[in-house]
Amino acid sequence: MFEHKLSNFEQNVVTIHPGEFLVSSDDIIIATVLGSCVSVSLWDTRLRLGGINHFMLPGDLDNRDVTRSKNAKYGMYAMEVLYNELFKRGSRKIDIVAKIFGGASVLKLVNGPTKVPKGNVDLALAYLAKENISIVANDTGGLLPRKILFFAQTGKVLLKRIGGTMISQVEREEELYLDRIRRSEDGDVTLFDR
Repeated sequence: MFEHKLSNFEQNVVTIHPGEFLVSSDDIIIATVLGSCVSVSLWDTRLRLGGINHFMLPGDLDNRDVTRSKNAKYGMYAMEVLYNELFKRGSRKIDIVAKIFGGASVLKLVNGPTKVPKGNVDLALAYLAKENISIVANDTGGLLPRKILFFAQTGKVLLKRIGGTMISQVEREEELYLDRIRRSEDGDVTLFDR
């Protein structure tokens, strides 16, 4: 994460990367760039606080090892830590709404596109359905990466699709992150089932 300013906005901008999440009630913007990854924003309409996560791999709703992994690269863990952080700050389930972004097919590895983007989106949808959280916006799939700006105090999200040469940069960054995942101390991970 790093904090910076954008000339068009008064608020400070905090950028999160894959495997990270942030919840805040401050008047800040939480930004991220998504390719195959998914970000879910949760916003408490009563307390006017919210946050987003950024995950690369779906995980499994019923896999206890994933929920214990303490690594937000997995959607299941990323959803749990985001959701629980809202509850720690006094949120009630009835006041929380969700927005889902990302899951574009940007990774073109040796054997072609993967099922990772769809798996990420499906995990987010299944988690929110299981927790009975209303989804008020869903912009997922497709071929283009997205830049997300989430306003923590209002729940507003600005989305920009990224094109041109920036697509290859997003793909390159995701490939580097996948390589770090493969080399992580978590051991073997199956990343791409067809």
